[in-house]
Amino acid sequence: MSDLPRKAVTRTARLAALPLGFAGRATWGLGKRIGGKSAEIVARELQQRTAEQLFKVLGELKGGAMKFGQAMSVFESALPEEIAGPYRAALTRLQDAAPPMPTRTVHAVLAERLGEGWRELFEEFEDKPAAAASIGQVHRAVWHDGREVAVKVQYPGAGEALLSDLTQLSRFARLLGPLIPGMDIKPLIRELRERVSEELDYGLEAEAQREHAAEFADDPHVVVPAVVHQSEQVLVTEWMDGVPLSEVIADGTPEQRDRAGQLLARFLFSGPARTGLLHADPHPGNFRLLPGPAEGDGSEAGGAGSWRLGVLDFGTVDRLPGGLPETIGTCLRMTLAGEAEEVYGLLRAEGFVKESVALDPDAVLEYLQPIIEPAEVDAFVFTRGWMRAQAARIADPRSPAHQLGKQLNLPPSYLLIHRVTLSTIGVLCQLGATVRLRDELAEWLPGFVVTGE
Repeated sequence: MSDLPRKAVTRTARLAALPLGFAGRATWGLGKRIGGKSAEIVARELQQRTAEQLFKVLGELKGGAMKFGQAMSVFESALPEEIAGPYRAALTRLQDAAPPMPTRTVHAVLAERLGEGWRELFEEFEDKPAAAASIGQVHRAVWHDGREVAVKVQYPGAGEALLSDLTQLSRFARLLGPLIPGMDIKPLIRELRERVSEELDYGLEAEAQREHAAEFADDPHVVVPAVVHQSEQVLVTEWMDGVPLSEVIADGTPEQRDRAGQLLARFLFSGPARTGLLHADPHPGNFRLLPGPAEGDGSEAGGAGSWRLGVLDFGTVDRLPGGLPETIGTCLRMTLAGEAEEVYGLLRAEGFVKESVALDPDAVLEYLQPIIEPAEVDAFVFTRGWMRAQAARIADPRSPAHQLGKQLNLPPSYLLIHRVTLSTIGVLCQLGATVRLRDELAEWLPGFVVTGE
């Protein structure tokens, strides 16, 4: 990979070729079936070839293409198991790495943004990137005061690439829909486009990370690296070791999986309550599991009970000064209580049911109840099977859930919250974690517990 492809026409051509490749493989599959291969085997081979081509292109182009791939990757749990295997490796590969930009390009950006004497700021600087993501890559270094740091360098032309990719992807969103059953691709792409300016602004990212780092500075469960230096296109933060969440998903012990899942749920709901910000990019590449000291509960240092959650990348956040909307907690509590009329009235008042639409309150309650199953019990086991069942129920055009879901509306102010929550649930299912979700909701979600109870 010589450089980030910057010309819109080049990127557009490569993305535009994807639907043609999908069609070509369908023809290839028909030929295989005529040749005697079973439909099941052919379908599996088609899925594998499609996944390999799609995510190879998304990863190499970086920019909006890879951002879209990362956003989709957390939903692989929703795929039917017979086709999930071929996708899983290709999807999760995007969560941590992409082809790096050349060293000369990195040095040019550092010289332009930090000055020609940029090397004097570092005692050491590793030219080989430690990680490469959608709009920038990270280099390990030692700051001039001896601190180990992560240096995030933005790809030249990242903004143009983001907009070009997402515009092109939106044109064939219909063809991408079957990749993730029950998920509407167009709103996801539209929302990613709306966040482009924030994603590119390292000043905003540094501000959000500083706020989180200050709030969680003495937290025994969550670790946020401090910001060391920030300039346009360059962000320097403290280095954080630990086990990437993608590795826990692949090879973690049951104890690690449960601990990671519990802390991920805690961070999802406690972050907005404590900082007024919602970390809005919850794919596994942005989290680490860190060993920590014993918590005074009899657990040994480094044991399952002392693992902490390290959180990275605050480039995309939702600003929620009052924390998560109380409507969410109130609606969840009333749904658990079976209060159909009250739930329906609240959803209508908040714009989830438009004035022009009339629905049966009991049918709405029946639609919601399977989704909130994790909040009904003291501890819930998140599994790919459960996620697939939910996706299939909503995606099947013949099901009442699908018909009712089409009549519901998602107000713009809830769009990012909805995506982040679904993405986090997707990661919990990838982990296969047993999580005391109800405890986190009771402590951090406004409206879930009636005041005075």
